[in-house]
Parts: sequence; structure tokens; C-alpha cells
Amino acid sequence: MRHVDLVIIGSGSGNAIVDERFDDWEVVYIEKGVGSRGSYGGTCLNVGCIPTKMLVHTADMAGAPGEARRLGVDLSLNDADWPRIRDRVFGRIDPIADGGRKYRQTGRPNTSLLTGTARFTGPKQLTVVDTETGDATALSADQIVIAAGSRPAVPDVPGLAESGFHTSDSVMRLERLPASMVIMGGGFIAAEMAHIFASLGVKVTVVARSGQLLRQQDRDVARRFTEITGERWDVRLNRAIQRVDGGGDGVRVFLDGPHGEERLEADVLLVATGRVPNSDLIAAEVGGLELTADGRIVVDETQATMVPGVWALGDVSSPYQLKHVANREARTVAHNLLHAEDLIRTDHRYVPHAVFTEPRIASVGLTEQEARASGIEYVTATQEYAGIAYGWAMEDTTGFAKLLADPNTGTLLGAHIMGPEAPTLIQPLIQAMQFGLDARTMARDQYWIHPAMPELVENALLALPLA
Repeated sequence: MRHVDLVIIGSGSGNAIVDERFDDWEVVYIEKGVGSRGSYGGTCLNVGCIPTKMLVHTADMAGAPGEARRLGVDLSLNDADWPRIRDRVFGRIDPIADGGRKYRQTGRPNTSLLTGTARFTGPKQLTVVDTETGDATALSADQIVIAAGSRPAVPDVPGLAESGFHTSDSVMRLERLPASMVIMGGGFIAAEMAHIFASLGVKVTVVARSGQLLRQQDRDVARRFTEITGERWDVRLNRAIQRVDGGGDGVRVFLDGPHGEERLEADVLLVATGRVPNSDLIAAEVGGLELTADGRIVVDETQATMVPGVWALGDVSSPYQLKHVANREARTVAHNLLHAEDLIRTDHRYVPHAVFTEPRIASVGLTEQEARASGIEYVTATQEYAGIAYGWAMEDTTGFAKLLADPNTGTLLGAHIMGPEAPTLIQPLIQAMQFGLDARTMARDQYWIHPAMPELVENALLALPLA
């Protein structure tokens, strides 16, 4: 059994841990591959954040004629050249992934890369089965970092496995743009993919088990988003999928609807029902690691597991499944590997997220339903885009910012924005929450450029009914 100083399982955010500070460590990276190509670099680079947002920007451009028409400008969408759209995205991403792999293979004399599936055979002991040859390598290490990520969740639906369905791992590399698509799911991935493909001319049907899309968002955001998108897509709520039939001529999806069975037909079925951690693929429990009920590896605030010398970060252990969280956790792990006597903790108090759909959504802190459920005293204020000057410029009639704050101190408890540039507009609110800036001081003690979009935030702050 080969013994090394450090093993890192996964090449996403785990790839950022090793730098010149580790030059006297013998380090082995293990990467099983993700997506249809098995590319290096993790979910975000290959099948997640980056390619989806590149496609979202394209979708926004495709939607420009509709927006311009409301402003008196006559534009038209003549064509959506899917091969060019797809190849622009992956023509940039694939070389980055390939370059990352080559660097880990040859870039530093103290690091090496094993390509294959790692499985624990005991505490701090692993076997890696090579993806291509099937050869097995036994490893042990003083320190192990698990950054093995997650994979698309696939529900147990009769006929689904045989239907030729797609997930977010594969749908962005379709050979051609389908005429129609059924999307199973009502969360982040479903909302972003629906926006992308509908904007490019695909007839999209979204099927959700719940009564709202994005139901984990603040209730006002989820309600309005569901109303808006119900006018753009065929949205089927409160539906259970009974079975799926698939073949060369597309798929047929059978639903349990409010008035009996419903049948949908489409060229492509996209399963977007969330993601599951890869802890089972690496046999985490055999390695002595404790798991949560949903399969995440249990870690403390220093990212340490129950086994001394074993750390975990990112989707395999975090409930957030966000790249910026995994990167933050990777920095914590890097420090703690080098400074056992001075451990630091990852601050998860104010984790923001965004949904890059149409309209954009961004959120940080408590939703109103969470504040109520926790018995937290709060006040709230809402500012519509339609009530600020730049909102008039855009003729935006649906977007808004909603804030929650402590009524006595003005401390911000939550912020939720839906509308143009929401992920950018929310950043100063994240800063205020992180650094303890109260709403009144934030609103009154600085200049806000007029008539720019940040006035949306300013007016929402001023509207909070504080003591």
C-alpha cells in the first residue's frame, strides 16, 4: 500500500488547496470524472455554474426582441444556431478542464493524479480503480480531503431509466436543439434550464410536485415567480409522474393530474430534481465517517470529519451546494492542513445564492416563513422596480426587493431580490449583514447614485418600519 502525506478526492474546489506552501508534501489527487466527457475541474466548471450561465447570457440575448418591443424598438430573432451556441461554451470550458488535468499530472513535482473511483477500505485507507484499465491502487495518507461533490438525483419512476432522459450533466451538450422539452422539477436547475431552452424557441413544459416553483425561496418571491413563468412556459403544478415511455421518437410522460391522468409528449426529457452527495460512491461509512440523513458527510466548523486527519468540503458535506461556499471551505481546509495548532472555522452565517433564470433571483439570510417559524421578531419592507426611476427606464412591472430586519436595532435579517441584475444588487446587503451595518445607517450615511438601480435597495431600506 502506497502511503503519502495528502490525498485529495475530487478536482473541483479541492483542486485549489495545494500551492507552493505544500511543496514538501507528497500529494495525490483522485478524480473520477464528471459529465459526459469525464473532464477535470468538478461540477461547476464542466456541467454546472459556468456553462449554464454562459447559456443564460445567450438566452437573455435571444429574449431581447421581446423586451425591446415594449420600448418601441423593433428587433427580431432570426435564428438560434445551437451547435454554435453549444460550441462557444464548451470550446472555452473544455480546454480549461484539460489544462487543469495536465497541470496536476505534470505541473508540480510533488503532486500526481489518479483517474478513477476512490473507495474507502478502512479509516484513512483507499482503493482507486482506474477508469480505463480497471487496475486498482491501494493508498493510505496522513491527511485526506474529501471534495467528491454531488451528482444529479434521479427519482424512481417506472420507465425513466429506459427512456433516454437527460440531466444537467448531459443536456447542455445536445446534438441539436429539440422542438419540445419536458422538465421534471421545480427548483434552481429546472428554472434556469427552462429559461435557456424556452428563450431559444423550445416548447418547454415544467412539471413540479409542489404548488409553486422555487418553493424554498421567500414566499413572495416564489409566488410571483410562479405567476410570471406560468405565462411563459407550460407549468404543471401539484403533479406526480406516474411513468415514462421513451424511444427513438421522443418521450411520453404520464402525470397524475387534478382531473385524472395527463399525457405529455416531447423530444427531450430533462430530470432536474436536485442533486445528491457522492458519499456513497466513495464508501464513506467504511472509512469511519458519519453521514447525515440525506447522505452528507458530517463535518464541524473547521471542515473536520469524525476521523482525525480527514476533512470534507463542498457538495459532499455542505447543505448549500454552491461553488462559492465550496471555495470558502477549501480555503479553510488549506489553512487547517498547514496550521494544526491554529485552526480556523468557516463562516456560514450569511450564505447568498442566486437563480439565473428570468427574472433573476438573489437571496441571503432568512425568508419570511423561516423567521415566522423560528419566532424571530422582524419587520419587512418591499420596493418594486416599478417605483424607481431606472425601473421606469426598463418598464419593469414585476421585479421587487424585499428586506427583513430587527425592528429595534435595524439589523438586517434577510434580503430577497427578483428582477434585473438581482445577483449584483444584493451584494451590498450581503456586506451589511456580514459586517453588522444596520439598515438605517446603510440607507442614510452614504450616497446612492441617481437614477441607478441600487436605489431599489436604498428605498427598501428607507421603507423598513424601524423603532
